[in-house]
Amino acid sequence: MDLELIGPTGKYPRAALAEPPSSGYLHLAASVEPPSGRAPFTRSSENKTRLLEELKTMAAKLEERGDVTKVTVYDAIVVPPPTGYARRHGVHHARYDVVVLVETTLPEVIAQVQESEEYRTLHDALLAASTDLHVMPARCTRSLGDVDKSRPGLFLFNYFVAADTEVALELWEHLASWYKKNTGLDNSTLLQPTDKSDYVFVNHARWDYGVPQLLLRQVTRPSFRSYVLTNLLVNRTGAMPLLYHLA
Repeated sequence: MDLELIGPTGKYPRAALAEPPSSGYLHLAASVEPPSGRAPFTRSSENKTRLLEELKTMAAKLEERGDVTKVTVYDAIVVPPPTGYARRHGVHHARYDVVVLVETTLPEVIAQVQESEEYRTLHDALLAASTDLHVMPARCTRSLGDVDKSRPGLFLFNYFVAADTEVALELWEHLASWYKKNTGLDNSTLLQPTDKSDYVFVNHARWDYGVPQLLLRQVTRPSFRSYVLTNLLVNRTGAMPLLYHLA
């Protein structure tokens, strides 16, 4: 299968990429209290608030390991229902309202981190609190620049499914160009699984502004539908973008 682009391809050439971070990643995505039905906005109970505080304490403990560089806990703001190619039967729909991202010194040490007591404690707490937990060991294979997790912002985890992974990777580079031009995106790390996963990759990014401004910059531009959504469908690629803030 070859990449097919429809629309103003000259306006959105492949994005200029940065050198990907050399880190390894453990992406833990959990459905704890996801929105019900087609409602996109999350809710938060006392139990979930308590869980997030416990996860942050566990994350700090895991971060003390020499083979772990950073552990970040995210709480979802918007969890839209899947659309387009991602709506198909058999797709693992991303309804994750809690995410923990573990960054390791190298991809090669991911397994030993997973075997540690600190990681198992965090993993098991998340497993016990959730109805769906997806764990993805990964490395970064494409980047627009590393994601700053040291301060508040609007964070994206975009879960991709595709008929052809290589086509989806090519397409991502063109869509990244659209997002740079239209939303001011200047960072992004594309996390590609190193083991079996329900997603061909998960894209992580951050904006300095909030949900209303991001939606305005997308839906008010006709090219979002005619270029972004159309090319996802044409290339049999599904994207499930979920928006988070730091817990």
